[in-house]
Amino acid sequence: MKEQKIEKVKGWWLIRLALTFIGEKGLAELRKKSMDAQKSQEEVLRSFLVRAKDTAYGREHGFQSILEAASSGNLCELFRKHVPVNDYEQLRPYVDRHKNGEADILFPGKPKMYATTSGTTKEPKWIPITEQYYQEVYKKQNQIWFYTMIQNKPKVFYGKTLSIVGKAIEGAAPDGTVYGSISGISQRDIPDFMKVLYTAPAEVFHIADYKARYYAIMRTGIEQDVTLIITANPSTLVEMQVNANEFFDEYVSDIENGTLSNRFPIPDKIRRVLESNLKPNPKRAEELRQLKVRYGTVLPKHYWPNMQIVNVWMCGNTSVYLEKVRNSFPNNTVFHEFGYFATECKAGLVLKSNTLDTVLFGHKTYFEFIHESDLDNPDPRIYQLWEVEKGERYCPVVTTSAGLYRYNMTDLVEITGYLNQFPLVKFIQKVNGTISLTGEKLHERQFIEAVRTCSHENGLPLNFFVGFANSERSNYRFYYEFSDQTASQARAEELTKAVDAKLKEYNPEYAVKRDSNRIKAPDTSLLVKDSFEQFKAACIEKGYRDGQFKLNLLMQDTKRQEMFDELVKK
Repeated sequence: MKEQKIEKVKGWWLIRLALTFIGEKGLAELRKKSMDAQKSQEEVLRSFLVRAKDTAYGREHGFQSILEAASSGNLCELFRKHVPVNDYEQLRPYVDRHKNGEADILFPGKPKMYATTSGTTKEPKWIPITEQYYQEVYKKQNQIWFYTMIQNKPKVFYGKTLSIVGKAIEGAAPDGTVYGSISGISQRDIPDFMKVLYTAPAEVFHIADYKARYYAIMRTGIEQDVTLIITANPSTLVEMQVNANEFFDEYVSDIENGTLSNRFPIPDKIRRVLESNLKPNPKRAEELRQLKVRYGTVLPKHYWPNMQIVNVWMCGNTSVYLEKVRNSFPNNTVFHEFGYFATECKAGLVLKSNTLDTVLFGHKTYFEFIHESDLDNPDPRIYQLWEVEKGERYCPVVTTSAGLYRYNMTDLVEITGYLNQFPLVKFIQKVNGTISLTGEKLHERQFIEAVRTCSHENGLPLNFFVGFANSERSNYRFYYEFSDQTASQARAEELTKAVDAKLKEYNPEYAVKRDSNRIKAPDTSLLVKDSFEQFKAACIEKGYRDGQFKLNLLMQDTKRQEMFDELVKK
């Protein structure tokens, strides 16, 4: 679809001017600091230690003694000596003290908020966000982030922005400190002159019912000329399109009458806020009707022909979901990688579109790395930011101003280049994205590549697939949703045999274990239509937030496998 004339939002020139001024300033600081990575890392580590030396954690781990180091090398060495590499469970007791009202535990004072996310145990992680971290990392990175969008697509803020974020405030810790979504807080706190960009008020993200929330988001979004979509998880794009296909006629009716359908359970208070922003728009309703007459199935490229940028994760297994909808957008739409970050650490930004490379902000976070070959070593060599090599893969260990000291991200990233001396990284997979029933260490990426290759070679296109390891049966089970829903169980089993053979090629240990029958032949299940969408909806109903929803495509997870078993064709 060709771009149509964009009806520019009110104050677009002020938005562009302000973001350019602030963004250029932040980018200049990044470039300057990246000229000497060792100096920048020493400065940031020393500043963290000075600030926290009188906290409970700082006293227990000798921050004052570390600060007596005469050189940057000695500072890093003493820091490693006094402070262990941590996972969240090791830091949880300190976070709990903060949650129960104590100050000066991990950092001076108390946090601004907590960002909650799933953990390795049944208890969620409560990640503290300090005011310093929020201002220096989230706010400053967001300013540069918006500026890079203008550089890549000058018209990106001419139209509206459809942004999918979590609920800003979800509750409070025992001491009253709020917890919620950091993305929701960030959007809430944008300058007033930018709020005109968003297609819907923040109250839309407070709708608890999954389908109702998506209906409200798309009901307001599809009416407007959207030029930017921001959503970390590309599976959300799938949900948006599914919703649009299912309720397109209802949207048109609502838009024509300036209403919000009563068939969805939207709380009265939220409904009143949303409806106050609606008015009859018969012109847009007729445009949408004509699109359906012309195309039958109406796609984003039809109702958003001026789309400039879709900002979304594209690394790791997220590419599987993106490929399901990529062609649904206009040809000139730029897909901008969301960048390598997690709730625990916003590590950096992707500065250019059409690249997966995140530049690490070495002047805001202290980074250490463990090489992938050393991950099973109880005493691995630690690499500094300036020591990592292009083409090699590492697990980052981060120290932040929000009290995460030597925190193991359990991620595998590849060094793809440098901005001066700051590395560029691409996310590969979670380190725990490796399954080993009996020593085979089967990587998720090996499984994805095997399925994709065999699906293509066997002429069996897939909408979705996932695999699970079963220790009781000593085998794997592969689940497929075929594009052709008439594909038989026999054809699916043929695909599984091909995948099994391909995995033997990719992974010698898997081949040895299969040939010796220590790993039995994999089983096969056929999934119903829209299986992934149904699975995600069930997870959201259980309390997952959209932006945090993650799904590895190769797992050893009984509960999730049981959920997919419910979606197997009968």
